[in-house]
Amino acid sequence: MENLFKQQLVKLRRQRNLSQEQLASQLFVTRQSISKWEQGETAPDLNTLVSLANIFEVDLNELVGGERVEAVADDTDRVTDRRPTNDEMRRHPMNFWEFFAGYWWLLVPLAAIFSSMFH
Repeated sequence: MENLFKQQLVKLRRQRNLSQEQLASQLFVTRQSISKWEQGETAPDLNTLVSLANIFEVDLNELVGGERVEAVADDTDRVTDRRPTNDEMRRHPMNFWEFFAGYWWLLVPLAAIFSSMFH
């Protein structure tokens, strides 16, 4: 795996025409760190791997394992999210219990105000 990572790092960096210094500055690391990763002497931490994947616009599998994973089809057509949209909420009037659940906290101060007015 480490061997694949160092090969991928070199390949992706060169595809983007980035020097080790340029890549290092984007990651806030030294050029020597990039060199050590490319030689397989050390490996970056997970946060840095995620940053590398973002810079190269690949997923972690491709960056670390060299395998390009095709994007999974978006299943949003088949899966419906039944949380109401803002438009649906505006068209649907609240019943008493929905109103009470949303605004119960207003009743305590109002009750205190009315109580003090009539004592």
